[in-house]
Order: sequence, then structure tokens, then C-alpha cells
Amino acid sequence: MSAQKPPLKGPDFSKGIAPGDVPDGGMMEGHVGEDPVLLARRGADWFAIGATCTHYDGPLSEGLVVGDTVRCPWHHACFSLRTGEAVGAPAFSPVACWKVEQRDGNVFVPQKVEKAEASKAKGRGPTDKPGRIVIVGGGGAGFAAAEMLRREGFDGSLTMVSADDTAPYDRPNCSKDLLAGNAPPEWMPLRPPEFYKEQSIDLMLATEVTAIDPKARQVTLAGGRSLPFDRLLLATGAEPVRLDIPGAASAHVHVLRSLADSRAIIASAVSAKRAVVIGASFIGLEVAGALRARNIEVHVVAPDRRPLERVLGPELGDLVRRLHEEHGVVFHLGETATAIADGKVTLKGGSVLLADLVVAGIGVRPRLQLAERAGLTIDRGVVVNQYLETSAPGIYAAGDIARWPDKATGDNIRAEHWVVAERHGQAAARNMLGQGRAFADVPFFWSQHYDMPVNYVGHAEKWDETAIDGDVAGKDCVVRYKRGGRVLAAASVYRDVASLEIEAEMESRAR
Repeated sequence: MSAQKPPLKGPDFSKGIAPGDVPDGGMMEGHVGEDPVLLARRGADWFAIGATCTHYDGPLSEGLVVGDTVRCPWHHACFSLRTGEAVGAPAFSPVACWKVEQRDGNVFVPQKVEKAEASKAKGRGPTDKPGRIVIVGGGGAGFAAAEMLRREGFDGSLTMVSADDTAPYDRPNCSKDLLAGNAPPEWMPLRPPEFYKEQSIDLMLATEVTAIDPKARQVTLAGGRSLPFDRLLLATGAEPVRLDIPGAASAHVHVLRSLADSRAIIASAVSAKRAVVIGASFIGLEVAGALRARNIEVHVVAPDRRPLERVLGPELGDLVRRLHEEHGVVFHLGETATAIADGKVTLKGGSVLLADLVVAGIGVRPRLQLAERAGLTIDRGVVVNQYLETSAPGIYAAGDIARWPDKATGDNIRAEHWVVAERHGQAAARNMLGQGRAFADVPFFWSQHYDMPVNYVGHAEKWDETAIDGDVAGKDCVVRYKRGGRVLAAASVYRDVASLEIEAEMESRAR
């Protein structure tokens, strides 16, 4: 997403390098002319692809080779070394693929491989050809499914019905760079408007689905129109929990889930001098950081003893708190808000905080109403099998609503993570086309606090032991969360490769 090209690194591969310069299983960044290129080696096989991740321009050479893929160190996007294809979200666009030659005892990268030639190497396509697919939901899961369906060669009718009034966008930036004023609006769309027309995706925005009939295989829209389907993906996402206190409906009180929500907060922030964030969740703290970047006084109110302790444990929770305090955030922990009125937030303990702007970040609830009315099996989410298919044949669920059997932990889990939603959508798309791929990706999310990223792989609702490697206070660590001696998840700060390695270990165990 960077507007400027980074400076070229390493040797010019068109002039050749010695094979010993790249160890087996290793990689090197160089260039061919003005193009940055990643050269990787696996035994006698050599691969060359573009060196920059197409998600946020992460340096792939600082990532990890796993099998015949390379994974980005920043947000774990995954690319095929053979074709350059973005095989795992959050990246969707491929990187260039380059030809590799060995001659005169050296390795050369002489030229790019044409797209058509790279595509042939995939050797995939639909094994089942449904005529009509409907996707309910226009978030990360819905978009990823639609994009993958077309990428995999599905040429039937494809309709995406979204309650949002905006085409699919980069939701994480709503609480990160966009809110902080560091990302221009043009970064937000996952694809430009013409993409949907070119791919023959009927994108229906600001449209509510009122019912799903699994037997008649049709969805009903508000207004009465029906859409028939052969396969259906339910990806309705989650909605923010709203405050239930006097004054919660005031114009200066916001939640943050959608792009419209983010824009409303930005508009309010123009004139605001003091803000109160209710809730020390990831969203709440990212909002706090974004508002501090706009030089707004910020107070965070939460009932917790320390922020994020339930997810990250006490050590990282204390680190996150200290970092926010260093940037001027004032915490009111062990407290709850009881009323909002006249530019003030009253706390249970009696304190009164001045607030021109209030943002509630107290969690989300999965949107399960459609699934419940359709008679799908529900257990704190829509229950799906390893192929993400619900209890109704031909109907799949993905993203925040789906509870799936997680092979890495052995638990049935539901996760409200952006990358999980996108990976769900990609897997569901392939399975709707008959590819029969069990979903075995390890959950991943990232959170940004000023200059400090926190990467989290796996899923640990409860743990009985933590193992800390590195210096938490020095922002250089990995924290592993264990149950019965088994690693369920790991959080890392500036340990990108370690995070990727743990993810790969857990993935291998799952598969």
C-alpha cells in the first residue's frame, strides 16, 4: 500500500549468483533491473517471485518458507513459490513469477514468467459446477469467497448480498491507520468498483436478507424478492454490543464496526478535545491510540484489572497499558460507565469525565438470526464441519458466525478475526466447488498499538501455563499459552519469524 518503492536490495539476479549463497530452505532478496525479486531454494528446486507482499508491502525475504510457499512476516499472507499466487489471505493479488536457470555453475533469474504460464502450473479448477451461488454478507469472508470462486474457474451466477452500503473494504484499518489519519481513503476498498463488473459478481449493497429456505434453496430479500441458489455461503459477521445506559443514544456516542462508523468518529474528532473510550478491548485500545494520534485527550474506562489480560495474559496486558500511558492515555480500570449527559461520562465509582466524543468498544455479537430461523444447528455460533458446511447440505458458513472443529487445538472454536474470516471464505469457496479441503489453517490476528504490533496465532480461551521467551518490557518476546503442556496459542512482539514458525508447527500438527 506504500506510495513509494523501497530501495533495491541485494544482487542483480540476472547476472547470476553462486548456489551456495542461498542455503537449502532459505531465500535471498535481490532484484532484476528495477524489480525486487525473492529467490528461494528447496533442495535442487529454485524459485523466484516478487519480493513484496501485495497486502501491506511486507518484505517477504524476512518471512518464512513453508513447503513450496513463502509467508509474509507482517500479517501472514501466503504466496506460492511456484506461481506467485496469493494462496492465503490477507493478500489476494499475486506477486510476479520469474524464470530461474542454472548454467555455468551459477543461478540466474533472466525474465518474468507470463501470467498464463504461471496459471497453468496451478492445475486446478472446479470439480463440481453449481449453477448459482449466493453469498450473504459483504465483509472479509464474503469477499474472499467471491474472489476465490472466480479465481478457481467458477463461471456460474454469483451474487453477493450485503447489508453494508459500501463495497467490501479493509475493515482492520477502520480502527487503525484510517482512524489515526495515516491512511488515505483509497486504501480502503479490497477491490475497485470495476472488479465486480469484470468478474460478473452481482454485488447488492444496502440489502437485507430476511429469510433462508434450505429446502426450497432460496433466500428472501427485504421487499419480498427471492434469489435461488445451488450453494449458499452465510457470512453475516458480527454486530457491536451497544451501551445500555442513559445517554448511550447521544449523537457524540459511537461504536466502531463499519467504515461508516469510522468516518463518523473521524468527523467527530475534528472538533473534539476530550474522548472517553468505554472498554479496553483490542478495538477500544486501537481507537484510543488513533485518537491520541489526533492529539485528543483520551480516557479508557473498563471493568478489567488490566487491559487484554483475558486474551494476552498479565505480562503483555501490562506492557500494552504502559505503552498507552506513555502516549498519554489515562486508564480507569475496575470501573464502568453509568450515564452519559451534557458532555460528561459518569462512572460507577462517582468520578465524572469530560467527553466531547465517546466510543464504546465493549465487544461484538455474531449475527445468528438468519441461521436460527433457517433451522441450522447453533452452538454459540453456526456449527460447521471441517469443510465449513452447516447442518443443511449445500449451505456453508464462514467468518465471525462459524464454529468449526479446530484441528490444532482439538476444540470447536469461533474466532472474530479478519484473517480467519478471509481464510474461511477462501476455503468455503473451494469446497462449494467440490474440492473437499478440510479447513486446517491456524487462526491469526494482529493488533497495532502506536509503533508496536502484537501478532497472535492459535486460539486459547483458557490456559494453565504460559512460557515467555525474550524480554516483555523490552518489546521483544514470544508468549506461549499452554494447556496440559500443549501450546494452544502464542502472542509475539517484534518476533515475526518466531510467530510464523509457531504457526507452521501448529499447522503441521493439525494436518
